[in-house]
Amino acid sequence: MPHPARLVATLAAPLPFTGADDTPWLTPWPAARLLVQRGETELIVRQVAAPATAEPIRFPAPWPRRCGDAVVSPDATLAVFSGPHGLRAVDRTGAVRWELGHACWAPCPEGGAVTSYAADDHAHRYAPSGSTCFSADGTLVWAHVRGPLAGDAPVQGPGSGEEEWLVLDAADGSVLARAETGTAAAGSFHVPHPDPSRMGLTIGEGQDGSPLRWGRFDGRALTVDRLGDDDLVLLAVGPGGDRLLTVTHDQDTLAVRRLADGAVTAALDASAIPPRAPESRDEEEGEDEQDEEEADPAYFDYAGGFVDEDTAVFGSVESDDEHGDLRHWLVDTARMARVERIGYSFPVEVPPTALGDGTWYTTSRADNALHVWSR
Repeated sequence: MPHPARLVATLAAPLPFTGADDTPWLTPWPAARLLVQRGETELIVRQVAAPATAEPIRFPAPWPRRCGDAVVSPDATLAVFSGPHGLRAVDRTGAVRWELGHACWAPCPEGGAVTSYAADDHAHRYAPSGSTCFSADGTLVWAHVRGPLAGDAPVQGPGSGEEEWLVLDAADGSVLARAETGTAAAGSFHVPHPDPSRMGLTIGEGQDGSPLRWGRFDGRALTVDRLGDDDLVLLAVGPGGDRLLTVTHDQDTLAVRRLADGAVTAALDASAIPPRAPESRDEEEGEDEQDEEEADPAYFDYAGGFVDEDTAVFGSVESDDEHGDLRHWLVDTARMARVERIGYSFPVEVPPTALGDGTWYTTSRADNALHVWSR
C-alpha cells in the first residue's frame, strides 16, 4: 500500500512555460524560500511567503539561458550569472555589481570577454560548464570555473586550463581563496551547507565518473577534501548539517554519510526497489524464452534528499520510464531499512526534490508550476 502524500501547495511559475524558459525551482534556504525561473532574457524571483499580488523581482540576463546558469542570493538582492567566459553579478536595478573573467569552457583559441558567448558556435553551445552557488548567509559566492582567471599570469603547457574552485566576496567579486579541483568536467552543481564556510561540489565527467569535492573556507584558505572514489553524486546535506546523502555514479547505492569523515552510516542497495515486469519482447520470440526473462531492475535517480532528519525521499523515475508508472520512495535515514512507495493524488513524472523542512516538491506535467508535498 503506497504511503499517501499530502499536497501542501501549488506554486505557479513566474513565466508561462514556452520551451524558451527553464523549469522553475525553489532555493534551498528554508528561512527565505524563493521561487526562481531563468527566462531567455532575465532571471525572475518570487518570494514564496510574499502575497500573491506582489511583483516578482527581475534580474536582466547578460546572455541567453543556454549559455550558462544563474543563482540568486538568499535575500534576493543579487544574481550571479555564469557563462562560457566568466561570471557577472547583477543587482535588482540591473546594474552590474562585478565581473570575473576566466578561461573559456569551450575553449576559445583566444578566449573572450565575460559577456561574449558565441551562442551559434557549435563549440560554445555544447561546451562543458561549471556552476556557482551562494553561501547560506549570502556573503560568499562559490564558483567552479576553468582557469586561468582574467589577470593571472599566462600559463603554458601542462597545467594550462586547470579547473578551479573559487570563494568570492559576494559584495565585490574579489577572490578570497582558490584551489584546483583536479577534474575534467562536463558539468557540475553545488550543494550548500547551513554553515557559510562549507560547500559541496559534484563534478560530472560523463562516463568517466563523478568526483565529489567538499570545501572548507577558514577566512583565508580553501581546503578541498575528496569524498569517495570519484564515483559519487552529492544529493543533499542533512538539515542538521552533519550528514550527507549520496548516490553512486552507476546509480546502485544510496547512502547516508557522516560529514566529519565521509564514512557511510547507512546504505540502501537498488535491489531493495521492487523490479518492473520485463519489457514486451519480439513476437517471434518463443514463450519459453519470454518466461525466462528476468524482471527489469530499478535504480536510483540522480535526485532526492532529506525530507527531515529521519526521512529521505528518492525516485526511480529513470528506470521506470519505459513502464509508464513512475515511482517515488521514502526511506528512514537511520538504517535505510524501511522503504515505502509514495502515493500521489495525480501522476508525477519527475524525480522529487527534498526541502529538509518536512516537504519535497515535484514539477508539474506542463513545467509551469511546482507541487509541494508532505507525508
